[in-house]
Amino acid sequence: MANVDALAHAPANEPSIEDCKEQVRRVVQSTTFRNAATLQLLFQFLTDKTIGGAAESLKEYTIGVEALGRKPDFDPKLDPIVRVQSHRLRVKLKEYYDVEGQLDLVLIQFPKGHYVPTFEAMPASLPALNEPEPAVDDATETATEKITVQEAQPTRSVWGFLVAALTAVAMIALGYWFGASRADKRFSVTGAAVAVPNEGIVESFWARFLGNDASPVIAYPDAVFLLDDSNDLFRFRHGAIDSRGALVDPHVAHEFAANPDIVAKAGQLYYENGYTGTGELEAVGMLAGLLGRMGAKPIMKSSRDVTPDDLNQHNVILLGSPFQNPAVAQLMAAGDFSYSNPDQHHEQWRAQILDAHPVDGEKSTYGTERDQTSKVLTTDYSLITIAPGVTPGRWIAIVGGLDTKGTEGAAMFVTSKHGVERLNSVLDGMGSGKELLPFQALVRVQLAKGYQVLGADLISVHRLHPAKAEPEAAIPSH
Repeated sequence: MANVDALAHAPANEPSIEDCKEQVRRVVQSTTFRNAATLQLLFQFLTDKTIGGAAESLKEYTIGVEALGRKPDFDPKLDPIVRVQSHRLRVKLKEYYDVEGQLDLVLIQFPKGHYVPTFEAMPASLPALNEPEPAVDDATETATEKITVQEAQPTRSVWGFLVAALTAVAMIALGYWFGASRADKRFSVTGAAVAVPNEGIVESFWARFLGNDASPVIAYPDAVFLLDDSNDLFRFRHGAIDSRGALVDPHVAHEFAANPDIVAKAGQLYYENGYTGTGELEAVGMLAGLLGRMGAKPIMKSSRDVTPDDLNQHNVILLGSPFQNPAVAQLMAAGDFSYSNPDQHHEQWRAQILDAHPVDGEKSTYGTERDQTSKVLTTDYSLITIAPGVTPGRWIAIVGGLDTKGTEGAAMFVTSKHGVERLNSVLDGMGSGKELLPFQALVRVQLAKGYQVLGADLISVHRLHPAKAEPEAAIPSH
């Protein structure tokens, strides 16, 4: 195996740094890794650190926090997520080289028990790669085989999701077609920015976000469920997953279920991630219609399909909360506002938005509100976050409510003239000028019948600072 520290002065039979970088790119963009967003990010992180000479920093805690989005209090002894995903990465990488990568020039491997990859000039044949995966017989890898599924919770019948999803998809298609057909405003790249002729206040706001990117990515959540033969769904919140339709190991589902008695009676279970909240799909339609009218051609994809290349080459809009969208959990910038679920065994309408530094008129906690008698949802809260992307000049926007209808209300707010005017008036007071300012905005969404969005009001705006000192807020709560 090649010594990675010597790559910069590699002999002729060893891969150069540029060869290694190119091989990393080929793997990340491969069909094998296409539906494995978490493994893409982990692979990119581990290889980048190694190629960059920082392999000594690849400890389990660092990987969990920096690559897999765990919080600073992450304890590898209690949460084996790093070992789980590392095991999956080795299996997926072998799968890549067995099929797509048979003729590749560089072989990348992760020795068992290590997080630092090795790079080697590819031999003419790969007999070792055709051998079966070694049996997992130590305590660490046994934990990875069990997978860190923490809860499974029964939800409504799949048919309700089907009707809602098909309706929302039709609305997205109609909104995007309508926006594209009315694209009388076209992007003209003039160096560093994209000019939008005759732009209104909403278009001007989003043009600053887009810059010179005419194909932003809009990523909708695709929460994972376990599906039984009766088409009933059980929520699957955490842990490594398999491809859609793959069988779920019964002992894994039973061991980590919130209600193991129900899961035990469900029979054979399958992984299912084909359902998205109607509010998020409505939000896709609104954003795609707006960007289409501006002349952009947004790329719409599942959050699990967002790749490092997407983050490097495009501005990305993520929809939904971290409870539904794993990309939000991994990419959300640290700020005064954060999402929290105080009850890890239950989810429905219990999650909260926390304000770490409330100013006068603000509360420290915001949660969905329901009619005390009927229990119908009446109010939801959402966050609109715009933060610098992983590459200079790129941005990440997150529009996510505690409930799916909160996401819809926030998208309605940030694509409407009234909403953007309110937002701009606050940002101007922070000195944003013509430049886009990183921020978090807390929005209250009014509901009727629990699913009809009546309107959205701006509650507060906090600026995002690269190195935060004292909080800065723009307006008090109403």
